Amino acid sequence: MTKGRLEAFSDGVIAIIITIMVLELKVPHGAQADTPQALAPLIPVFVSYLLSFIYLAIYWNNHHHMIQAAQSVNGRILWANIHLLFWLSLIPFVTAWMGENHFSTWPVAFYGFVLFMNAVSYTILSRTLIKHHGSESVLSKAVGNDRKGNVSMLLYLSAIFLSFANSWVSFCIYFLVAIIWVVPDRRIEKKLIEEGE
Repeated sequence: MTKGRLEAFSDGVIAIIITIMVLELKVPHGAQADTPQALAPLIPVFVSYLLSFIYLAIYWNNHHHMIQAAQSVNGRILWANIHLLFWLSLIPFVTAWMGENHFSTWPVAFYGFVLFMNAVSYTILSRTLIKHHGSESVLSKAVGNDRKGNVSMLLYLSAIFLSFANSWVSFCIYFLVAIIWVVPDRRIEKKLIEEGE
């Protein structure tokens, strides 16, 4: 089974998720709606949007590299990919909930839960691809023990529990994980170059 359709579908879904998310940024109305002060209430919504946009960009980028390393896909891979897209599709909801409630405890905790489940589903997809292609595949060699992914999941879990003590600490942890992943993860790209693919 070719991988082109999976990649095209995933790209389309992620583009729709980003579009839905940006629609939550509402234009101010009413008296003095044309002043910078009218934007002040939107700052929490914009900050949560920015963080979520970064996360979606990270997932899109890493998904692209992972599928590029794949030679083919099977039914299990398709379902693992759908599982990832399901959790990614919840990002606009938790983003809006967190921003509109000014980073209060439960929205921040649920945001962390969705981030954690995105990481879990991405790991399932990568492990399913590795199983399909074998332990000597480019993807298997590139991913290795996936320390970066495992550390991210531990940070998400910590942040979920910490949100009940201080939601701002949790929010900072979410930013920290995003920064860790914004630094380009070149494992797969490097292995593809080494293998001459």
